[in-house]
Amino acid sequence: MFVNYLKIAWRNLLKNKTFSFINIAGLAIGLSCFLLIALYVTDELSYDQHNEKADRIYRVDSDIRFGGTDLKLAVCSDPMGPTLKKDYPQVEQFVRFYNSAGSKMLKKGDQFINEQNVFHADSTLFEVFTLPAVEGDTRTALNEPNTVVLTESAAKKYFGTTNVTGKFIETAGDKNNLYKITAVIKDIPKNSHFTADFIFSMDNVDYTFGNFTSHNFQTYVLLQKGTDPKAFEKNFDEVIAKHVLPQVRQFIQVNSMDEFRKAGNNLVYTLMPLKDIHLRSNRAVEMGVNGNIQYVYIFSAVALFILLIACINFMNLSTARSANRAREVGIRKVLGTAKKSLVWQFLTESTLMAFISLLLAVLIAGSVMSIFNDVAAKSLTIASLFSMKVLPLLLLLPFVVGALAGSYPAFYLSSFQPIKVLKGKINAGFKKSSLRSGLVVFQFAISIIFIIATVIVYNQLDYIQNRKIGFNKDQVLVINGTGTMGDKTRAFKNELSKMPGVISVTNAGFLPVANSARNDNTFSPQPVMNAQNGFNMQTWRVDQEYLATLGMELKAGRNFSRDFGTDSMAIIINETTANLLGPGNPLGKKLYTPGNTSNPTDLEVYTVIGVVKDFNFASLHNKVSPLSFRLGRSDWAIACKVKAGTATNLVTGIEKAFKASAPGMPFSYEFLDDSFDKMYRAEQRVGKIAIAFAILTILIATLGLFGLATYMAEQRTREIGVRKVLGASVANLTAMLSLDFLKLVGIAALVAFPFAWFATHKWLEDFAFRVEINWWVFVLAALAALMTALLTVSFQAIKAALANPVKSLRTE
Repeated sequence: MFVNYLKIAWRNLLKNKTFSFINIAGLAIGLSCFLLIALYVTDELSYDQHNEKADRIYRVDSDIRFGGTDLKLAVCSDPMGPTLKKDYPQVEQFVRFYNSAGSKMLKKGDQFINEQNVFHADSTLFEVFTLPAVEGDTRTALNEPNTVVLTESAAKKYFGTTNVTGKFIETAGDKNNLYKITAVIKDIPKNSHFTADFIFSMDNVDYTFGNFTSHNFQTYVLLQKGTDPKAFEKNFDEVIAKHVLPQVRQFIQVNSMDEFRKAGNNLVYTLMPLKDIHLRSNRAVEMGVNGNIQYVYIFSAVALFILLIACINFMNLSTARSANRAREVGIRKVLGTAKKSLVWQFLTESTLMAFISLLLAVLIAGSVMSIFNDVAAKSLTIASLFSMKVLPLLLLLPFVVGALAGSYPAFYLSSFQPIKVLKGKINAGFKKSSLRSGLVVFQFAISIIFIIATVIVYNQLDYIQNRKIGFNKDQVLVINGTGTMGDKTRAFKNELSKMPGVISVTNAGFLPVANSARNDNTFSPQPVMNAQNGFNMQTWRVDQEYLATLGMELKAGRNFSRDFGTDSMAIIINETTANLLGPGNPLGKKLYTPGNTSNPTDLEVYTVIGVVKDFNFASLHNKVSPLSFRLGRSDWAIACKVKAGTATNLVTGIEKAFKASAPGMPFSYEFLDDSFDKMYRAEQRVGKIAIAFAILTILIATLGLFGLATYMAEQRTREIGVRKVLGASVANLTAMLSLDFLKLVGIAALVAFPFAWFATHKWLEDFAFRVEINWWVFVLAALAALMTALLTVSFQAIKAALANPVKSLRTE
């Protein structure tokens, strides 16, 4: 019986080629989108799952509010981990990561390579995280100073083999620059929230340990089995009272945390589950670029909607062409076929179509995989579809789609009464159907929502690119790794300043882009800092050319000058800081900051000499917070403001000068506007994916509308013939045939508008600086959908209106 169903289904597919093509094409496009997004979502949800103890690993996060400034950090103090392990039996183990520089220069042959994926870690690293050894003993690998663990790829890159334990690797810039390789581990999986090729011993960190008020270490704890993390978090209040508060009192006059909080401040430590870090953590000092759970939800919904729209096409076309199959159903029922058999027959047809569509979808997904990877910043392969996680979904998909798309047509067609059908009393082809109209409205409502979302995303991205951010990011060339020059840095800067095309040169260790150095300190306008007058502020060390090179505007006062010897204790603040200092002229005011936490009376006192206009030194997701400049060295990077059109030639000359000053060191540069753009790569990816989905959604909906218009024209052929004989024009007939569809698209627009506004408003809330949602975006989306529908329907309507009425009426 099943074979018979398949034969009939196959014959019907071949008999109705237009119907089959539209449905298979729509389903194939919908399924290919679904498969790509399923791979993306599966990959996003798989982060850190490879760790055997992942369910018990938590990161200690810090939330600090002081003087109106909020800090949400993925780090805590260096003694936090050891203290938790020592004082609380619920903590089985801890591990800390540290890397202040973000990279290390490692020697290969006679050249140095700037390696980015490096950090220092405690020897307990391998007790917490699952990092299998290829060679060596990870249990003792980092127990001693001057030891390092390499990944397989790193070992092969530097030595051509993984048999490297006992060998040494040289670094530049460290006090102890020879490190013994004690183990080699497998490459850290790509779906890990941190990555590393070189893991150095924590004993080599140049840092004053034991300070509970300085937050610079990513700290992870492994809780004992059965420990409730929420219940354990209550212990942090005790840690703060016992360890943190006594050190805070050394430079802030405060009696208790209650007093500290009543002044509007706060200090909270929380546990972030390891499995949640990639998708649910977006804090300062993350170990890598994390994802966003909102985008996972959005893309999952998009995948389902696109697939649902393709299924709706099938349902609409199947019911619309029901008159073509009504006589078949009537005859089969007269001959004794049960309704159940007819239902199975129609479900077999829809499932067969889903299987064919799935095969095409796999081919489509494979052909566009590289493009999708570029847009989504992934490294997925078509083989991922056949992994044990995805394969069951792949095999189940055609049955689910077949049942979803074919269930209503199957029950609808099998319910015809044979007597009425055979007497010709049923002409169900395109009679008005509330369900069919509702499904068309749903399809175009989703399409309009996607159009609106795409326009809003691109408006926000354009706003980010063109908004006056308070500094000039164009034509600024940043040379990295200049700290390795040592005493030659100043001479190198002087040489750059004399090059034709170079306007100015400055130290660029601190830049208003991501992945640049940051330095947060506490300040007070009074000699005695307390919970009311203290505040956190970024303090950047710059030189006299910094403001001019980056095009920053002074609102009051003056810049640093070599003519003023007292500028070593001068400070320039931004407008946000000036507002914190209260009314009156901020110039000449004093700012006090602890110089030595062991002695609260040892204060550094700075005099405000200038106020710079607020600029966005972090992402536009964040508000501008207090920031200041003071004179100091930050020459591990150097920035040049160059004349337009000279950059290409200048790079060659700068590289030559760099290699002369730092022989053997790698030359690396980037433009500041490129670094700025990197902060919004996630939003740019969303924009590209949004426009792709919007186009595909409209394409699938248009295919369905084309099919419906085709059958509409077929069913009304005789009516059109009569109207033409009675004098109706082509324009009148076209308007008559198109109007019903345009009404549905208009209703879809009204349905889509509130949902689109809510969704885009929620997305924009994540930006401190954002565009307004303008009314014209909604009108534009509605017009685009109406024009698409009109062009689609008009093609068939005009074709039907131009047909010779004699041919349609000669049988009457």
